[in-house]
Parts: sequence; structure tokens; C-alpha cells
Amino acid sequence: MVMDKGLSIRETEDFLSSSSSLVDIVKLGFGTGLFTQGLLDKIQIYQSAGIPVYFGGTLFEAYLVRNQLDDYHRLLEKTKVAHVEISDGSLEINHDEKCEIISTFAKNYTVLSEVGSKDAEKIIPPYEWIEQMETELEAGAWKVIGEARESGTVGIFRNSGEVRSGLVAEIIRKIPLDKVIWEAPQKAQQVWFIQLYGTNVNLGNIAPNELIPLETLRAGLRGDSFHFFL
Repeated sequence: MVMDKGLSIRETEDFLSSSSSLVDIVKLGFGTGLFTQGLLDKIQIYQSAGIPVYFGGTLFEAYLVRNQLDDYHRLLEKTKVAHVEISDGSLEINHDEKCEIISTFAKNYTVLSEVGSKDAEKIIPPYEWIEQMETELEAGAWKVIGEARESGTVGIFRNSGEVRSGLVAEIIRKIPLDKVIWEAPQKAQQVWFIQLYGTNVNLGNIAPNELIPLETLRAGLRGDSFHFFL
């Protein structure tokens, strides 16, 4: 999953000209979609390349906290966006309510649900991560996302960027690996996941200019991963 934080039309075209075959899905990070000139044209460019697009979960939360989900539905219809991120990284949402929202959106959209807080001081015990991921998948989420922000310093990571390896191991024991997208914007984090969980592990919040370097990590064509799969 690539994070687009406001690429221009030309930058989007240039990015796809070199990397479209490596992109599975694009997130218009946090609330950047509302400030992107030519948004409809850009979404069409991605979709014409066979790449789904969705708005960042922070934008969803901004609509939710203002009781404007009807307006959010209209935004999705106007932009012809078929994927939705449901998150509670900035808001405190009752988990049953979150699952109800997931279930409602899943009737018409492909839902990605994000688990974890953007607050670095909030530590969620592993059993809660697992319970939330399980119930959100049961509610209709296509994938669950392990929160890390674009910095990679919260959620599944410590504020130093180090992986909370015990947490990840506990999650993997209960949640199918192919159902989780791990936000891993930093190279060291990407190397860690690839080494332990294989070349095809789902990674997210990848910067457009870091996508080809990530693919070389997956293929063992970079010093950091050269010996992983010999």
C-alpha cells in the first residue's frame, strides 16, 4: 500500500510509468484528498491503471466526529472510490460501534479497518489488538491495518521505530498473515518483516519513491536482504 500525500497529476503519471506493476493499492494520506487539485482526474489515473484508491482514515474520523457520514458517502460516490478505511486512531470510538460501521460500509465498499492508536502514549495490550482484528474481520473488513502512522513510531512500533516484535508475533499466531497490512514506512522495519514473514508480506505507508527500493528488498537485490533467500 502506497501513501500518496498529495502528488500532482504529472507526478502521479511519472510514478505509475515506472512503478504501476508494483502497486496494489493507494491511500490518499490522512486528509490530503480534500486539498489535492485535480483529485477526480488523479483518482481516474490510478483506477485506469487497475489500482484501487482510498481516503486516509483520519478523513473518515473527521466526518464521523461531526456526524457527517452522509456527506462522507456523497464524497465516495462523487469520487467513485470503492475502498474505505475505517479507523479510530485519533478518536475514541466504542468498538461495537466501529464494527457496526464496518458492517454497514462493507455492504457497498471494500473496507480496510485500522487497529491501533496514533497516540504514542497509548499502549494497547496484544490480546486487545487480536480481539479487535478478529471482530473487525468478522464484521466484514477485507484487511486489517497495523497502525504505525507515516513516521513508523507508534502502534506496532516503539517511538524509536523499533518493532514491537512480541506484539507482532502474538498477532500472527491468531490472525492470518494475508489479512494484515503492516504500516512500515522505514527501511529497517521493511527488512524486519520481510526477513521474518517472507517476500510477500503486506506492507503499507510506502512512499512512492521508496516502492522500487522496497521491491529490491523483497527480491534480495539490496545489501540488507541479499542473504535472506539464497
